[in-house]
Amino acid sequence: MVQTRPTLQGTFGMVSSTHWLASAAAMAVLEDGGNAYDAAVAGAFVLHVVEPHLNGPGGEVPMILAPAGGAPKVLCGQGPAPAGATIEHYTSLGLDLVPGTGPLAAAVPGAVEAWLLLLHDHGTKSLREVLKYAITYAADGHPAVERVGATVETVRELFENEWTTSAELYLPGGVAPKPGGLLKNPALAETWRRLIAEAEAAGSDREAQIEAARKAWREGFVAEALAAFAAKPAMDSSGERHAGTLTADDLAAFRPAYEDPVTHTWNGWTVAKVGLWSQGPAFLQQLALLPDELEYATPEYYHRLIEGTKLAMADREAWYGDSTEVPIEALLSPEYTEIRRKLIGERASFDLRPGSPEGREPRLSRHARYVADGGVTASAIGAGEPTVAKDGLTRGDTCHLDVVDRWGNMIAATPSGGWLQSNPVVPELGFPLGTRLQMAWLDP
Repeated sequence: MVQTRPTLQGTFGMVSSTHWLASAAAMAVLEDGGNAYDAAVAGAFVLHVVEPHLNGPGGEVPMILAPAGGAPKVLCGQGPAPAGATIEHYTSLGLDLVPGTGPLAAAVPGAVEAWLLLLHDHGTKSLREVLKYAITYAADGHPAVERVGATVETVRELFENEWTTSAELYLPGGVAPKPGGLLKNPALAETWRRLIAEAEAAGSDREAQIEAARKAWREGFVAEALAAFAAKPAMDSSGERHAGTLTADDLAAFRPAYEDPVTHTWNGWTVAKVGLWSQGPAFLQQLALLPDELEYATPEYYHRLIEGTKLAMADREAWYGDSTEVPIEALLSPEYTEIRRKLIGERASFDLRPGSPEGREPRLSRHARYVADGGVTASAIGAGEPTVAKDGLTRGDTCHLDVVDRWGNMIAATPSGGWLQSNPVVPELGFPLGTRLQMAWLDP
């Protein structure tokens, strides 16, 4: 068999990401003596610049790091809901779903704080050293990927009529970014330059500089601009203009946190995922439901995989969340897995079938039930998913970054949210808030 792609090997380490410029920046850091965590931070900030339709500084990031010779750890860069984002607040506005776009869907941005914490605790480079790549691409421009302009076109009317600060950045002269055309974001470059300036004003110590940058982000000029902009009513996917609930206090209170990953061993491999505040454990449930002895790529294999995926996702709908009453151990237990396996018959199922771990009755939002029962309306399309256009037909997506260095340190991260189509651009910062709360149901 002729291989059309080479086997990739290296001595400094290896980088994989969803954009070549982010991979190149991260690789440059490895070649300059940085470790996997330095490289990941550099690559991540480049991703914020070159894939604004897939992630941004106003979004979030789950990451798993595996230090050489140490146990894997999760770093949670998912910001919480603002204190004012209550069920009562949304329903008082006449809403039965959190809008898919706009200030009401904004959680506390978690990505930048998490990347800065990673750099502080595990990196070796200064903030200036890792941000220089992102600053250059934002200030001098980068070749726009095709999907940036295509995404802008889907929300052109919204940008031109309502989100005019976004139009100024992404529709200059009424023209969307052309594939390969130079796309600049000078305001974002200036945000990163100012963050560096505030960091270096704290002295020459690397860790102190990064702490100063974190404070500037959550309590200083960035937080002030984000809170002020969130308070301004903006058109969202409900068809109405609403102000957000994000405040300076919400931004100041957030701290990224380390935690142990959820793991499952399948076919001799121990797979680590982020916890129940994400959908990560659904993959572990999929593996648990897939018998070890199945021959790969056979019809039976695919049938079992697909039907098991449906069961895992049904459990996700019923049991995953911040205040889940069911521990992940129960969902991954051999006893529960065997009960679920017995539901896989010879034919495909069209039902949403969450289980009853520890004998508990599953709870599903009426919106999840409605979609599962085949109902399709403008409000149901994409309900609970990253819907980003007023008509519900355009969705956001995400990006990814993996790095391993010469010493064996590894990291896998999935920056997401804060898309250009999420919220209006904050003009003095060069990026919008995210919309992660769109995935929350308004059910007690």
